[in-house]
Amino acid sequence: MIPAGYMYKAVARAPQGAGAAADVYAVSGCISGCFADYIPYWRHNGYWLFDSLETIQALAAESAIDLSGLTLFYYEVFELQYEEASGRWLPFAPEPSLPTQVRAPRAMQLEGYDVVNFSAQTSPECSPLSCNSLAERVAVNRHCLFDAFEDARQSIEAGVFQGSEPGPFRIFAVHTVSGVKPG
Repeated sequence: MIPAGYMYKAVARAPQGAGAAADVYAVSGCISGCFADYIPYWRHNGYWLFDSLETIQALAAESAIDLSGLTLFYYEVFELQYEEASGRWLPFAPEPSLPTQVRAPRAMQLEGYDVVNFSAQTSPECSPLSCNSLAERVAVNRHCLFDAFEDARQSIEAGVFQGSEPGPFRIFAVHTVSGVKPG
């Protein structure tokens, strides 16, 4: 897994169709929204996340964005993405025009694995487990994530995500970072 970056999010309760999930820790912002419409600030990295907690906190302070009550996530991404048309795992890279120098947190808790589509090859688009109710068809944990990387990989290869959203699909390890004041 490759360090991909950080995001503060407003964690939402799981919608109907999210299986056994209680809330949504998805990488996409469709249900559990990001702390702001952050892309116009152009402080994100080539994975369209943030290299450090400090970068997000500085942006929030400069723009009077309140981070209280939000959850800080740290993400890692599998180095290959699944192309449905070819049925193959292929390499991808962060956007080269955006510097990417992710600093891992000192302490983090692995919460599970999400599958996210990247048809535009830029920012995370949808997390079909929660956005498309695929959690009703596969086992997910209380955060609407797969418990194991292999469960995510095998579900993709078995066609569970086929037709849910346009691919390619990437697998992310989703971590929470605790003990951090929102800035």
